[in-house]
Amino acid sequence: MYPVLFEIRGFEVTSFGAMLAVAALVGIWIFRRELRRSSLPESAVDAALAGVLGGIVGAKLLWVVEHLGSDEWTSLLFSRGGLSWFGGFAGGVLAGVLVMRRQRLPFMATIAAATPALAIGHAIGRIGCLLVGDDYGTPSNLPWAIAFPEGLPPTDVPVHPTMVYESLALLPIAFVLFGMRRRQVVDRSVVGAYLVMTALVRFLIQWLRVYEPFAGPLGFAHIAAMIVIAAGLYLLLTPPDARAQLGAVRRRR
Repeated sequence: MYPVLFEIRGFEVTSFGAMLAVAALVGIWIFRRELRRSSLPESAVDAALAGVLGGIVGAKLLWVVEHLGSDEWTSLLFSRGGLSWFGGFAGGVLAGVLVMRRQRLPFMATIAAATPALAIGHAIGRIGCLLVGDDYGTPSNLPWAIAFPEGLPPTDVPVHPTMVYESLALLPIAFVLFGMRRRQVVDRSVVGAYLVMTALVRFLIQWLRVYEPFAGPLGFAHIAAMIVIAAGLYLLLTPPDARAQLGAVRRRR
């Protein structure tokens, strides 16, 4: 574990924060390439920047809400780790949509262009969780189980490194999304596939994590994942609007 990389006059630069910065930079670089592939204006990067900021705020706030009662809310808010993917997704989309509406960007096409970047950025961010010992799983006797004596919270018992599982699962998802984009699959199907695959990974990994039951055996993350999967299936299974298809074809010519 390397929770703190260095200090500058008492200010800690954490590995978690550093990996978030790397994830944002790599994600924006990939997003620029995908914008060019779809002949979308590069000004859409402004929506990505807004999405990064909104995502961090949303991820932190939802994580604090989920863990209220385990500590003072101020301690949770200013802890060095602790982000919820669902909060980050909701906050990022909301902030990005506001900028897209202001710039009059095509919503589905812009989101589709962002999906590979979102998957890879998410994978990099989870490495930050590993470095600070956040979002780990239940005790395990597997050879790759890890103890996090300085984690959030600390544990000397080897546990499932669920952040690693999630990071590794996101890389093939990004590969599939790149392939769909190269084959010029309709935008709503790309977005639907992203939602289904990432939420399914989160749903499955949640069973290996410590969580408070929310509805029967299901935790809050299970319920949120099911909602996201349903939204993704809706996009995949309903026919695209004819005008949206025509617009996508025109952009790719």
